[in-house]
Amino acid sequence: MDQSEKRVGDAQCGVYAFFDYDGEPIYVGQTKEKLRTRIRRHLTNQRTDAVAMKVLDPFEVADIEMWPFWNLEGASKEVVESTLNSAEYTLFQLLLKESTFGAILNEVAIAEAPVIDLPQSVRARIVPDAVYGLRQHADTRIARRADTIARLAQVISERAVQPGLRQTLLTQARRLENLARLRLAQAGGSATDNNGENAE
Repeated sequence: MDQSEKRVGDAQCGVYAFFDYDGEPIYVGQTKEKLRTRIRRHLTNQRTDAVAMKVLDPFEVADIEMWPFWNLEGASKEVVESTLNSAEYTLFQLLLKESTFGAILNEVAIAEAPVIDLPQSVRARIVPDAVYGLRQHADTRIARRADTIARLAQVISERAVQPGLRQTLLTQARRLENLARLRLAQAGGSATDNNGENAE
C-alpha cells in the first residue's frame, strides 16, 4: 500500500520497474490496464512483447517498484497517454543513471518526452525467501542468463529485427560476462584474455 492506504497494484495507470538479484534495473514499462494485471502478465509468461521476444526472463526479476498515477483515473485519453509517456521516459532516464551498464533491457527505445515529477513509489521483493536463496546463486543465474541469450540470439537470427533488439542482446552479453567474472573471482580465479594474460 502507498501513503494513501490504497493498494498500489490496483492503480489503473502507472509505471513500473523490474530489478534483478543484484538490484540492477532491468526493465521499465507503463500501463493503463492496472499495475498488478500488467506485471502479472510479465511474470507469468502470459504474452507480452518482452517475454515473447526473449528479452525479459521473469526468473531474473527479484524486486518490482511501482509508481501509481491515481490522478489519471477518469482523465481523458490524451492526458493519460501524455502523462504516462513522460513518466516512463523520466523513469527510464533515472534508472539508466543507476545501472552499472548504463543500459536497460527494453527492446524498444523509450520515446523522449518531458521529464516530470513521479509520485511516491512502492518497492517490494516478489520472490519468497526460500526460493530467493536458490535463484540468487551466481551459477544458477549464469546458466539461466546464457540460455536467455541463446534464445534471444535465435529470435534475432530468424527474423528481421530493429537495432534495439540487437542492443538488448549486447547488454545481456555484458551482464553475463560481468556475472561470470565476479563468480570466477569468488572461486579464487582471475580473468585472462585469449593469450593467457590477466585481463584488465
